[in-house]
Amino acid sequence: MTYCVGLLLESGLVMASDSRTNAGVDQVATFPKMTSFSRPGERVLVMMTSGNLAISQAVVSHLHRQIAEAAEPNLHSVTSMFDAARVIGDALRWVHHEDAEHLRKHAADFNQSILLGGQIRGEKPRLFNIYAAGNFIEAVPETPYFQIGETKYGKPILDRVINHRSTLEEAVKCILISFDSTLRSNLSVGMPIDLYIYPAESFSTNRQTRITDSDPYFNTLRKKWSEGLKRVFAELPDPDWC
Repeated sequence: MTYCVGLLLESGLVMASDSRTNAGVDQVATFPKMTSFSRPGERVLVMMTSGNLAISQAVVSHLHRQIAEAAEPNLHSVTSMFDAARVIGDALRWVHHEDAEHLRKHAADFNQSILLGGQIRGEKPRLFNIYAAGNFIEAVPETPYFQIGETKYGKPILDRVINHRSTLEEAVKCILISFDSTLRSNLSVGMPIDLYIYPAESFSTNRQTRITDSDPYFNTLRKKWSEGLKRVFAELPDPDWC
């Protein structure tokens, strides 16, 4: 399984993905689920995938081939994030046309979800959730984040803490706590975590990092969060009707 989350803020974007894939308990491996199609100074496009790994890799390869062959449109030629989401949706449809029938014959679903976040010069940062059918929705200030994959364990903290005016630093803390909750409750999500921090209007591609099991900040955050939850729980009043 997978866990990916993207946050759209007034101050920019924060995107994160785990890196575990599994096809059964004895076939666990590490694969990156985050891909950048950026051009420093002009556009930052970050894509995260959840679902069948072969489909994910086919979509990414198709998008890279479009760029290499200067096929129009492609992710380096479009002039808006909306058009970039359409290019990815079309790539999903192309892979579906090529592979869906073969998958069906082997009792396998065409399973894929994609998050696309970034900024193209001339417009504000934007965030999209792209479905297996190639259609998509866009994040808005009232709903500033999307999750794909194993979403249920990490959702409560996002709902309680994050809003469109949250800072990038607050968003990073919240995402990492969201991942900690998911890692604790679901073995199909695993380290390392790929994290991309994008300050609006920076068009910078140097804010990507990989967080491993030994990361001191992440481990401090996990420890303090766990201790804080236990302390608050202990302070809650006992029911007077037991």
